[in-house]
Formats: sequence, C-alpha cells, structure tokens
Amino acid sequence: MKEIVVISGKGGTGKTSIVASFAALADKKVLADCDVDAADLHLVLNPRIERREDFSGGKKAKIIEDECIACDRCVEECRFEAIAYPVSENGNVPSVDPIFCEGCGVCFRVCPVEAISFEPAVNGEWYVSSTNYGPMVHARLGMAEGNSGKLVTLIRQEARDIAKREGLEYIIVDGSPGIGCPVIASITGSDLVLVVTEPTLSGQHDLLRVAELTAHFRIPTVVCVNKWDLNPDITEQIEREAEEHGVRAAGRVRYDTAITKAQIVKTSVVEYTGGAVSEDIKSLWRNVIYALG
Repeated sequence: MKEIVVISGKGGTGKTSIVASFAALADKKVLADCDVDAADLHLVLNPRIERREDFSGGKKAKIIEDECIACDRCVEECRFEAIAYPVSENGNVPSVDPIFCEGCGVCFRVCPVEAISFEPAVNGEWYVSSTNYGPMVHARLGMAEGNSGKLVTLIRQEARDIAKREGLEYIIVDGSPGIGCPVIASITGSDLVLVVTEPTLSGQHDLLRVAELTAHFRIPTVVCVNKWDLNPDITEQIEREAEEHGVRAAGRVRYDTAITKAQIVKTSVVEYTGGAVSEDIKSLWRNVIYALG
C-alpha cells in the first residue's frame, strides 16, 4: 500500500484536477480530500455519501445564565476578548461569542461557581463515500471553523483503514496548499509528495518553501509544473532549482481550456479529452508510479 499526497505552495495551481485524473487512471485505490478548508474534489468526482460523522476539533465555553453571579472573572481572564456583556438593557450576565472563543478553557477553570460549561463543539462533518472510481473520504468544515490538522489526520487514517481492509494498492490524497499545520498533517508518513506549481515567480518561491518542508520530514518529493507553456523560461528555472533541492521533475502539463471544461461537466481531464493535455497527465502518473519504486 502506497500513499501519494498532491500538494501545492498556494491554492489554484490545479492539483485537484490532477488528483481527479489520477483517480481515473489508478487501479485499486482510495481517495482522500484533505484540503478540508476549501474541499472541492467532490465537485469533480460526485461522491455518494454512505457514512456521515460529526467532527469535533476542540471545545467551546458557554455561560450558564441561571448560575452566573456576574463576578467578571471570566471577562477579565479571557485574553481573546470572547466574553462580554450583551448590548441590551437585560444584559445582567456576560455571554461567550463562539466565533472569538478559542476553546482554551481558562474561563471554565477560574469561574468560582462553576457557571461555565466546556463541552466538545461540532466544527464540521466528515464522510465516507463511494464514487465511480472507488471509495473516497472527505470532509466539510463549518463556517469560520479553524482547521488544526486533526480533521486531516482523521481523514487520512480512515482512508488507510479502508485501503487495508479492502486490499487496495494506493491512497491518493488531495492535500492542503501552503506549509502550515494542515499540510504537515497531510504529508507526514506518506510515501511520496507531488508538488503542483505554476510557471510564475510566486510559484517558484512557494515550491522551494514546500521542498524545505518535505525535506525536513524526509519524504521523497517530485514536482509538476502546470501550464508550463505559458512561461517556459520560468519552468526551466523551477525544475533546475527543484533539482538542486533534491526534488525531481515528474512532468509538465500544458495550458488547455479543456481542464476548465472538464470541471464544468464534473469529470476528470483524462476522461473529458484524449488530447495532448490528457497525455501530459498520463505521463505524469507513470512517472509518479516510477518514483514510488
């Protein structure tokens, strides 16, 4: 069982379109969308939800009005200014703003009359679904909910359990962009990271940041330059600098409006067209398999 994680230095580089095509090309695989802050793999793969679970990434405080003595200890101690008196004539006790509350629990601990509850908060949902390409694990965060990486870890573990239970060969992960906690949760322990970047100066810079991250965790890494033909010179610079940082080029994907059209009709690029861009992605997949060893 091999786990491939597709990430990018920033959003919008085309990694989800490439993951969707990998889903169509690979045999015996499970898919995991770990880009939970802006999940969109489901828009292409049309998953049918078979199991739905609440996700709780932490706790939230809530003041029990009937027991509160309005001593203001919680107001004074909350460093996030999440506790205040309501703007109304009847605001005799403070209340907690759930958006500002970081779930640190200080108010719960300092309250002298135990008038604050501190219970797990539902931050979103995660799903196990079936698709025309195989099983898929994905999630959806609630509005304004943070992602510390716990949900990403949960999704990856569920995908591994499915792969082990069903004897699947590949786990293909659509990872988070950037280099923060969700990305670290997406890549640690994986067998190969594919970084999808663009032929721009910001794409070049972001790739090097990601390369430093994967090098820190000693994960084999390859790179694909999407829309490479829009700036061949920068593409060559990116591949040369990536090689200097131990990241080999796995392929290039040319610019083609067929990628956008495939998204609109909710299908993968390799199924939508048999043109040159489809051949680019097929070649990329073969090189990824080769890099896995």
